[in-house]
Amino acid sequence: MVDTVVVTGGAGFIGSHLVDAVLARGQHAVVVDDLSSGKADNVAGEADLEVVDIVDAAALNVVIDAAAPTAIFHLAAQASVTASVTDPVRDAAVNVIGTLNVLEAAKRHGSPVVFTSTGGALYGDAAPRPTPETFPPAPLSPYGASKWAAEAYVRTWANATRIGHTVCRLANVYGPRQSPHGEAGVVSILSNLLWQGKPPTLYGRGRPTRDYIHVADVVAALLAARSVNDVFNVATGREAAVSEIFRLLAQASGASAQPHLAPLRPGELERSCLDPSHAQRRLGWRAQISLEEGVPATYRELVAAFSAA
Repeated sequence: MVDTVVVTGGAGFIGSHLVDAVLARGQHAVVVDDLSSGKADNVAGEADLEVVDIVDAAALNVVIDAAAPTAIFHLAAQASVTASVTDPVRDAAVNVIGTLNVLEAAKRHGSPVVFTSTGGALYGDAAPRPTPETFPPAPLSPYGASKWAAEAYVRTWANATRIGHTVCRLANVYGPRQSPHGEAGVVSILSNLLWQGKPPTLYGRGRPTRDYIHVADVVAALLAARSVNDVFNVATGREAAVSEIFRLLAQASGASAQPHLAPLRPGELERSCLDPSHAQRRLGWRAQISLEEGVPATYRELVAAFSAA
C-alpha cells in the first residue's frame, strides 16, 4: 500500500523542501498549491502538483479524496504581515477558512494534520525571551491573529476527532529557494541585494531580533511532529539581530555596501526568540545548523540560483 502524503503550499520555500524529504522516505507526495507565491519548478518531478486554492473547498475535496492521504502537512498560507494589514479579509479567508477546509477534508480520511503556524507574530513584543508555548498569544497584526484563530480550529478538531493534529510554531526560516521578493525572507532579500551590489535597507535600524532557523531543521521537526497532538515551537532559542545577519552575509559576499537604516514597518515585531525545549523533550528534535554555518552556505546557494535565473 502506497503511503501518500499531501503537502499544501508544497511549491513554496519550506513546502518544497518538505516534499523532497517525503519522497526521500519512499512516500508519495501530492502537492496542493495555488502558485500565488510558490513555483511549479520547486516541485520535484516525482510528486503530483495540483493547482488549487485551499479556500475553494470543493476543489480541495476532490484532491484530498483522490489522494486518501495518511497525513497532511498544511503549509499553505497568506504569510505577509503587511498584506494582512492591507487586506485582512483575504488573510483570514486563506489562513482560517482554508485551514478549516483542510481539517474537514482530513477528518473524512482520519488523516493527521501538521499545521505550520507563526512564532514571533503570534506572541507579540511583550513575550519573555525565549518564549515558551504556554505564553498567551498577543498578535500585533491580522496575520498573527489569523494564525492564532487557525490554531484554535486545529486544536478543536484534534480533540473532537481524536486525530493527532499538530501545531508547529515556526521561527524565522531561511535557506535555499527562499524568495528575495517577499518581506519575511531577510536572508534571501539581503543576499540578493548584496549580490547585485545594492545597499540594503535594515528596518528597525538593524536592531530587531529574530530566531533564525534553517529550513532543513524545520523539515526534520515537521516530520517528527506527525500525529503528535500538541503545540511546538520550532526554533533554535538563539536571538539574533538583523544587523548580525547582515554582517554574516556581508562577510560571505565580500561586499562593502553599507545598509540604509529605516524605522520598523507597521505590524512588525521589535524582538522575537522562541523556546524549543518542549520539542526537544517530546519529539527528540533539536536544531542542528548554526547561523555561522547556515547563513554563509545559504548565501552561496541563493547566489547560484540568482545567477542561473
